[in-house]
Amino acid sequence: MNQAGAAPATGPEDLDLPGPYLLFLGDAADTTFLKTGLGLRDWAPGLCIGEHKCAGAAVTLGLPVMAPRAAYAAGARALVLSAASIGGAIRETWIPCLVEALDAGLDIISGAHDRLSDNRRLRQAAEAHGRRLIDVRTPPAGLPIATGRRRSGKRLLTVGTDCALGKKYTALALADAFRARGIDADFRATGQTGIMIAGRGIPIDSVVSDFVAGAAELLSPDADPAHWDVIEGQGSLFHPSYAGVSLGLLHGSQPDVLVLCHAHGRERIVGLPDYPLPSIGRAIEATLQQAELTNPGVRCAGVSLNTAGLGVEEAEAAMSDLARAWNIVVADPMRGGSAFDRLVDACLA
Repeated sequence: MNQAGAAPATGPEDLDLPGPYLLFLGDAADTTFLKTGLGLRDWAPGLCIGEHKCAGAAVTLGLPVMAPRAAYAAGARALVLSAASIGGAIRETWIPCLVEALDAGLDIISGAHDRLSDNRRLRQAAEAHGRRLIDVRTPPAGLPIATGRRRSGKRLLTVGTDCALGKKYTALALADAFRARGIDADFRATGQTGIMIAGRGIPIDSVVSDFVAGAAELLSPDADPAHWDVIEGQGSLFHPSYAGVSLGLLHGSQPDVLVLCHAHGRERIVGLPDYPLPSIGRAIEATLQQAELTNPGVRCAGVSLNTAGLGVEEAEAAMSDLARAWNIVVADPMRGGSAFDRLVDACLA
């Protein structure tokens, strides 16, 4: 069974994204709302020419500040919506800046839930200047219902105690580390920022719920027995709003290995303070129990601990304390070092 009226999907294809990019920060109040911009800056720096924002916005990614025409002259070929709004909306206050970018000769790339072409002013400006409006948060047509069939190859999925704590960064870092050891590995993107970084993927949170697990199967198909797919996790099984997409991705990915992501010091679900985060032990136990439905041999290799904001000694102490408390490998992939080497070893063991 496939999505009604659609031809069978053949898997995520490479996207034709025009680069380099001018990153649009909108009117974000702080970097909490700049996940896309941060991801592109940190993992695709060669594609980032500069940043542009609404008048009066103080937030920055530390990139050169450029108006669209100056960015085009410097080589930029697209403006990327790098700020997120609640519900994935394209704010009306952003439209003049986006029209300015189209006037300057830039295409626009968006990962928002709202479609660029649904805005009349943007559609008319794009048509007038021969520019493209590119929505990456659009799943392929014809996604299948999951079958649960075991696939060849090896798979690692990053999971979390909450949202927005490092699942994408952890997956990218592990895929890089695997390849540095001569292991054939692919990063499999499941969110808009990961798709922009990798140039391909499936935006899992935009897939109709019946097809989420099938999309995950399609994302990580049969492969050579020695090949690793490192799959970007989404949401959290413990998040009242997003547990559904997390469970579908978990079942469809059929991971051999899980890495649990957690933010040091976070005690409550972000935005939902009535919901406490689970303990590390409970999170691992519950996630493994659910993952065993489609892969009874799944195991948790360790914990990726987000220690942003801590000094070096504080971060090392936090990782050591958590490792002793739960008798598990703990590392912050963004800090690297011997702890991260041990996490990679545990993943590949």
